[in-house]
Amino acid sequence: MNAPTTGSTGAAAAKPPRRRLALIAAVAAPVVLGGCQLPTFQGYRGSTHQGHDEFLLYAGTFIAAIAVGVITASLIIWSIIRYRRRSDDAIPRQFQYHTGLEVAYTVIPVIIVLILFGFTVWTENNVDNVAAHPAQIIDVNAFQGGWQFNYDQQHVSVAGPTLNDPDPIGPNNAACAPAVDCRGPGLVVPAGETVRIYLRSLDTIHGFYVPAFNFSRYAQPGVLNTFDLTVQNVGIYRAQCTQFCGLYHSEMFFHVVALPPAQFQAWLSTERSATTAAARTPSSGPSSATGSTAAVGHTSTSRREAAA
Repeated sequence: MNAPTTGSTGAAAAKPPRRRLALIAAVAAPVVLGGCQLPTFQGYRGSTHQGHDEFLLYAGTFIAAIAVGVITASLIIWSIIRYRRRSDDAIPRQFQYHTGLEVAYTVIPVIIVLILFGFTVWTENNVDNVAAHPAQIIDVNAFQGGWQFNYDQQHVSVAGPTLNDPDPIGPNNAACAPAVDCRGPGLVVPAGETVRIYLRSLDTIHGFYVPAFNFSRYAQPGVLNTFDLTVQNVGIYRAQCTQFCGLYHSEMFFHVVALPPAQFQAWLSTERSATTAAARTPSSGPSSATGSTAAVGHTSTSRREAAA
């Protein structure tokens, strides 16, 4: 007589653990299937002061979205479990025009949007802000097939078509590693100091993009884009053109090298000496590699020359 009762009790006791497992699976599935990477959420932390501010905005927005999603999903799951159909007679109490509830689900989303909007404006102002006295000013000219970096204060220019100028400049005069970070001419900057960039295009639309900086700007003909970068750590950072600009767009890479300030000044001194020596040496003729280099006034004998 007791056997059926025991079996029925055991089946009833097994239901709550199954429900809990189903709830855990429902919560964990989006995280696992989405490949969520904590705490960066598949983004860069930002190797510049400006880029780090952008990362904080990105991470904060992501966390807010997760919080809203968890609350919404929890309410849905709770409603499904709490008010699931038990019989034809057990119908949950019906109601409408609940003023307090309607005000809550209208006001709360508006508050969330206003908070995100405020942080977005604050971050954009920080990113777009330019210092009154930057430590270094660099003119960056994009052209089809390459880049030109002019240090006008020191009369130094570094340029070259991507396919012909690997420019393996790295911290402590070491070669770039890995090789993917070293293709194209290098934009050399002092780490920890504010650098002013004047970005132009000499022909068509290009994209100045450094993934580790969380930063991208257009280089447009006839338009001068001005911005500051403050690279926080010494290192080599991959960069590239992100706008289809011609036949060799897929090869239009460059890299940003952040050196300690003292080593950066030593690099400038070396470049300036090479510029002076090159100016005294007769040129061997225009480069036969690409027309782009000739268009910006460089030759195959040297990629260093005095800025115009």
